[in-house]
Amino acid sequence: QVQLVESGGGLVQAGGSLRLSCAASGSIFSFNAMGWYRRAPGKQRELVAIITSGITSGGSTKYADSVKGRFTISRDNAKNTVYLQMNSLKPEDTAVYYCNGGGWYGPGDYWGQGTQVTVSS
Repeated sequence: QVQLVESGGGLVQAGGSLRLSCAASGSIFSFNAMGWYRRAPGKQRELVAIITSGITSGGSTKYADSVKGRFTISRDNAKNTVYLQMNSLKPEDTAVYYCNGGGWYGPGDYWGQGTQVTVSS
C-alpha cells in the first residue's frame, strides 16, 4: 500500500511563497492522477490542483480558479514526488493541504496526513 507524506507547510506573509512536497512510498505511476486538496477552517475540502501521473500520461494539469496563475503543480517521477509551488500567497489560502493519489475526476482513497499553511496579512 502506497503511503503519502506531505512536507513544506508553514507560516508566511501575504505575497510570499511556499513549496509543498508529497513523497510517495511507492510509484506514483500506480495512480491515474495526483492532487492537492485543502480544507480551510469551517469550509469543505476543495481541489487545489491535480496532475496526471500514469506511466503514459503527459502530465496534464488543472487548477482551481482561485489559484490559477499563482500555484504550479509538478511531479518528479524518479523521486515519486509531487510538488505544489505556491506564489503570491493570500490569507485566504490558509488551510491544511492534503496530497491525494487517485483519479482525474475525483480523489482516491490514498491521503497524506496534511500540512498546515498559514498566510498572515
